[in-house]
Amino acid sequence: MALSKVDLENQVENILPETLGGTGASQFPAQFRNIIINGDMSIAQRGTSVSGITGVGYNTADRWLFSVGALGTWTQSQSTDVPSNQGFAKSLKIDCTTAKASPDASNYALMQSRFEGQNLQYLKKGTASAESLTLSFWVKSNKTGTYVCEIDDADNSRNINKSYTINSANTWEKKEITFAGDTTGAFTNDNNLSMNVIWWLGAGSNYTSGTLNNAWESTVNANRAVGQVNLADSTANEWYITGVQLEAGTSASDFEFLPVDVNLQRCQRYFYQIISKSDINSLNAYGYYYSASNVKFPIRLPTQMRTTPTLLQDIDTNALRFYRDSTYDGLSANFLLDGNGSGRYVSMYNPTDASGTAGQSGQLYKYTPTQADSYIWLDAEL
Repeated sequence: MALSKVDLENQVENILPETLGGTGASQFPAQFRNIIINGDMSIAQRGTSVSGITGVGYNTADRWLFSVGALGTWTQSQSTDVPSNQGFAKSLKIDCTTAKASPDASNYALMQSRFEGQNLQYLKKGTASAESLTLSFWVKSNKTGTYVCEIDDADNSRNINKSYTINSANTWEKKEITFAGDTTGAFTNDNNLSMNVIWWLGAGSNYTSGTLNNAWESTVNANRAVGQVNLADSTANEWYITGVQLEAGTSASDFEFLPVDVNLQRCQRYFYQIISKSDINSLNAYGYYYSASNVKFPIRLPTQMRTTPTLLQDIDTNALRFYRDSTYDGLSANFLLDGNGSGRYVSMYNPTDASGTAGQSGQLYKYTPTQADSYIWLDAEL
């Protein structure tokens, strides 16, 4: 049966978001309402488990930065332990492997998700119309008690902190926290770090000796993690998180699931693998001899990276070969990036010990009977 004009108008109204005069009530929500990238922990380009963590770094799940300031030793992994019947397949797990029951004043352990200022302009921070933000996530730990979440304005040294409680040990619980909009201090409109969302896992008195700042204020370290439990006080402690969503407004909507290819490409803006640890006997790039002892590989990236990336590599002897004609050269030297690389393509070269002929083309191949952990990565993280 044909729809009436009124029915059609109602359907259009439901599809359109409120900013375009609709209700936003359709089953087809606006995409990317979630500011968090990889909130379902499904993408882990670097690997699925890293042990012995005592410092700061991106380890497993993409876009999740784990920071440890002399508070224990940790293993971080991508886990299949998830809330039941919620649609999630992966979570991020933090496991204490060396405890520190009594933190020193400057100690901390925390998880972060970081954002470019140019992606946050619609929040209208620093104006009278600044948007509130609602953070929702699923969390699980054997360590019950008070935990602290923080939104940190890196541009203006301002922050706001709210606590949440893990009530039942070893039980997935959903948390929703709303942060007021900040009418002071606009985010810069560029590709640099403007905002962090932080989950505190433990902290010394430098961060816990004041009063928790539930409203936006200039950053005072003593007010940032007041009441926070110490997840590092026992090697039995572990903490899981998944389904993380941060969105404008005062209420949480259902988690925004994205197709895996879309989620991967969003992550590749910040990190891209030319050769991964998991590549075995694989073709990785095409290249040519730029000179008799210099092999060059122009590589077009799958998406625009945030900025000109840094080359990270760990190449074992004989792990990489350049096949040309009916022979190959072992590439023993570290790769370098050409100075004309950009966020859309890179050209890397290898000053190999082999002797070729300028103009000869071939293939970069990872030959890994014993060097499976070799890798070449591009890093443009915040």
